[in-house]
Amino acid sequence: MRITTTSRYGVRAIFDVAYPGGGRPTEIKDISRRQKISQRYLEQIFNKLLKEGLLKSRRGPRGGYMLSRDPAEISVGDVITAAQGPVVPVSCLSDDESKRQFCDFIFI
Repeated sequence: MRITTTSRYGVRAIFDVAYPGGGRPTEIKDISRRQKISQRYLEQIFNKLLKEGLLKSRRGPRGGYMLSRDPAEISVGDVITAAQGPVVPVSCLSDDESKRQFCDFIFI
């Protein structure tokens, strides 16, 4: 199983939102500074996490990102799946045809 940089950063960012946030919105610029991750890259990751329902956002002067549910209900697997897609032990088992093309030898 391969864990991407996006997934690793996603886990770090979710933890950062959960830990100091205390239920209050956390600004992405603060997460970027604390985690030493590009703000633009975090925005891309957070869009995926928002789409999967792990985060919610609030606009405005007291806005930012917060967890959509209790931290105990969010697993590392949820974050990885949201960030990089389904986790499969080998790429041959992926639904993505382009990743399966070199795996025909396994099933011979």
